Amino acid sequence: MTRVGADWETLRWEVDDDGVATLTLHRPDALNAFDLTMARELEQVFLDAARDDDVRAVVVTGAGRAFCAGMDLAAEGNVFGLDESVRPTPAGLRAHLTESPYAEGVRDTGGKVTLAIHACPKPVLAAINGAAVGIGATMTLAMDLRLASTRARIGFVFGRLGIVPEAASTWFLPRIVGTAQALEWIYAADVLTAEQALEGRLLRSVHEPDDLLPVARELARSFVVDRSPVALALAKRLVYRNSAAADPLEAHLSDSLAMWWTSVGDGKEGVAAFREKRAPRFAGRASELPEIFD
Repeated sequence: MTRVGADWETLRWEVDDDGVATLTLHRPDALNAFDLTMARELEQVFLDAARDDDVRAVVVTGAGRAFCAGMDLAAEGNVFGLDESVRPTPAGLRAHLTESPYAEGVRDTGGKVTLAIHACPKPVLAAINGAAVGIGATMTLAMDLRLASTRARIGFVFGRLGIVPEAASTWFLPRIVGTAQALEWIYAADVLTAEQALEGRLLRSVHEPDDLLPVARELARSFVVDRSPVALALAKRLVYRNSAAADPLEAHLSDSLAMWWTSVGDGKEGVAAFREKRAPRFAGRASELPEIFD
């Protein structure tokens, strides 16, 4: 039985019996354009609803013809929701990151969303069903895998608007596709076909439109059924953190702690299930993770 979540204004949320949630960007009449309401709701979903222990993985897609056509440029005032009366500095922003006016008027709204997605201790997959431009493209970079429809079109088009890539994408994109490819796409500001994005290693796979969401859901399900939520969450943190570490010793330190905690927890059940040739019954919760980093 599918469970339907909170009635968001710009989102739809459903969770199936295996704990695979489908999060649908739902402004189809506006091609799911990203506005400040969607920004707030997406951040809240990944900081709250997606962290529920009944949720094992999240698949993100769009309603209608588009995934997300970018920022809603029809909004009045500063369309990015920024306070033009502030003159921010690096020191001021760092010191007052969560305080007014920096929190609401200076911080990039898309970046707050991608930081929440990145911090989610569950597998997060993008099922890009149509146009994904600007923030519609960069929000997917914080997700763990990206699958796309043959109809998808993906664009890092910031240069056409005289702005820079946002949503922490200058951290995510080079790590996914490499520095040279990231810069070429940013410089060109072209809209890529799904095949071009696949060739550039942005996408895991490309599918016919009717197959995209079922494939993404089944892939997510294969990641979480009979798997330890704790081990998955820690593995996700280890990969993201240690891939940017300066020395493998840093990976060894955190790996050692994660291995110790999982071996005395779900690892015991995993070994017993293997020996007894049965499905494991893991009891660990992703909401109760041990500390493995300084």
